[in-house]
Amino acid sequence: MPPRSRKSDSPAASKAGKPRKVGGRNTPFRSPSPKAQPGKPTKDEGSPAPGATAQSVATAVAPGGRRGRGAANVAARAAKQGVTGAARRTHAATEEQTEKLHKALADAGHGSRRELEEWISAGRISVNGEQAHVGQRIGPRDKVRVNGRLVHLRLGDVRRQRVLAYHKPEGEIVSRNDPQGRPSVFDKLPRMRGGRWIAVGRLDFNSCGLLLFTNDGALAERLMHPRSNIEREYAVRIIGELSTEARARLLEGVELEDGPARFGRLLDGGGEGTNRWYRVILSEGRNREVRRMFEAVGLTVSRLMRVRYGPVHMPPRLKRGMTQELSPEDVRILLKSLPTSSS
Repeated sequence: MPPRSRKSDSPAASKAGKPRKVGGRNTPFRSPSPKAQPGKPTKDEGSPAPGATAQSVATAVAPGGRRGRGAANVAARAAKQGVTGAARRTHAATEEQTEKLHKALADAGHGSRRELEEWISAGRISVNGEQAHVGQRIGPRDKVRVNGRLVHLRLGDVRRQRVLAYHKPEGEIVSRNDPQGRPSVFDKLPRMRGGRWIAVGRLDFNSCGLLLFTNDGALAERLMHPRSNIEREYAVRIIGELSTEARARLLEGVELEDGPARFGRLLDGGGEGTNRWYRVILSEGRNREVRRMFEAVGLTVSRLMRVRYGPVHMPPRLKRGMTQELSPEDVRILLKSLPTSSS
């Protein structure tokens, strides 16, 4: 017969075979509970109960002796920090960030602030299924729709300001919606994800030249606002001869239907006979303003081309119908030309 196998006599085997005796019971699953020592709180005693205040914790764990008082102070500070942190989180949750509706939409590139206010008044924008009103504020959880289409807004996000230069030819309209179905400048622009291009001012159907676009509605508003005093320079060809008297009137100011207007500068640009070119500068951009000013002195504009908008000149190699994005440095130069915004 084969010999019986003996149990191992090694200490490791004997320990593994016997359950540990802990706290008076033979069980391998219970860990020994810490013994309380005078003047030293246990783990359960040192942790503040949920909802406990700093004063109540300090009172509960303040046994006699210097060591006891030190432990009480530590526990009181921990409880106070916990209560303060909870209060801050509650305050942040109740006062979530909000912005005015038209500003949030403009910052996301859905239009200029003035244009969006008109859309709100016309009932084209809704918030949470209800028609929006001018001056309304929205938060991150509100659902905003423009013309029935849900738009995603990230309040407070700082996005890179982009500016696009476009060489507009004659025969294009600066609008997305035209009842006559004429070609639009927006058909020639590169597509943008998460926003859209906003035209900085306009050029009429029969005018050409430099037209700026941006993805920032607030920037577009500042570039177009009269108080910014942004210069617009045009090359103008007229039929007829500009007399000294007519030149003086255009520089001093002529009366138009929507108020007086005058050129900041009027320079000869060459030409022969009845077709003469001039360079004119304005600090505002009213509808067909240059044409109407020459008409006020009895002259007709046969061609009108914008060659500069503020510090941005028409790129010499930019062909008609083509676009060119400004570099970050050029955008910074454009921003520096603007007065400081108070909003």
